[in-house]
Amino acid sequence: MKPLRRFLAWSGDERRLLFVAGFAVLGVRLGLWLLPLKPLLARVRALARTPDAPNERTEVAALVRAVERASRVVPRASCLTQALAAHLLLARAGHRSELRFGVSRNAAGAFEAHAWLEHEGRVVLGDRPDLARYRALPSLELLDARRSASSVR
Repeated sequence: MKPLRRFLAWSGDERRLLFVAGFAVLGVRLGLWLLPLKPLLARVRALARTPDAPNERTEVAALVRAVERASRVVPRASCLTQALAAHLLLARAGHRSELRFGVSRNAAGAFEAHAWLEHEGRVVLGDRPDLARYRALPSLELLDARRSASSVR
């Protein structure tokens, strides 16, 4: 009963954001189960190009908080799921963000990966105390720009 009371105590905007974030997280999670990553990224980018309402700029922190809350109830809402969903919602609200991936090896030598989201050079989703141990891969935007430049030649 406590979760329902907390939900009802939130403002109408917070509840609306939670539903929007829930659909985004669920959609991305389903996409990750059903599609290879490259086509899913293309779909997320296409959806992100269409802003919701040009005059409505929801705060970055509120959008990220809504994605984190919604991720608690979506099965296997991994760091990648959350980062993609938040990237989509931030873009649609008119905020630029950068999806980042990092790789590392754990103490046993096993490969590990992590995804996070940056906004204005600051980690807004997926920050963790050991983030520095992940070697950041080139950003996807940088890779896309290189491909575009090489195809023009």
